[in-house]
Amino acid sequence: MAIRHWPVGERPREKLLARGATALSDAELLAIFLRTGHAGKSAVELARDILGEFGGLAALLAADQRRCCATQGIGPAKYVQLQAALELARRHLAAGLERGVAFSAPGDVARYLQIHLQGRPREIFVALFLDTRHRLIATEDLFQGTIDGASVHPREVVRRALHHNAAAVIVAHNHPSGVAEPSGDDQRITTRLREALALVEVRLLDHLVVGAGQVVSLAERGLL
Repeated sequence: MAIRHWPVGERPREKLLARGATALSDAELLAIFLRTGHAGKSAVELARDILGEFGGLAALLAADQRRCCATQGIGPAKYVQLQAALELARRHLAAGLERGVAFSAPGDVARYLQIHLQGRPREIFVALFLDTRHRLIATEDLFQGTIDGASVHPREVVRRALHHNAAAVIVAHNHPSGVAEPSGDDQRITTRLREALALVEVRLLDHLVVGAGQVVSLAERGLL
């Protein structure tokens, strides 16, 4: 049955207007984005099929262009719209972490880094530079590729910290595999960064590893 024939209170758009976006399921939100169904299926049924095929919303948003465009109901135009929506979400969170806002809640940093890094097809190493009151000065993606002892250069992190006159730094990187568990290399890099930054009296506050739906703090693990 087409959505227009559903009871008004069950239609995703009307439901959102009446109760807010948080009242909708992932499939209902995706259905609003898709707008129409396909081959005798309503938009909600198509959305459920798509989420089932990908294994959830996070996996859908992390999928590359080839995978998305090969999926029934998502072509190049919808892929572009999905990526634009994801980038809007990233920038919305980034705007809340502008200079002048102190990092008093670790969860805020984790959420920002999760949306900044989650779903990236390659490992990205990012640094957040903070002032003496732990207010954000700048965020920079410093390295790409496999994050190991050869690809992360402590001297470059130190150079950028001095450039921003930072008093503290938080670093993070993603695991494209989706598993956020820190590796032995992650722990060794953290030690090298902490020691290098300490030489110029800059404190390394944390190293966060971002996976699929999870962020692990090395500081909370006692590994910093």
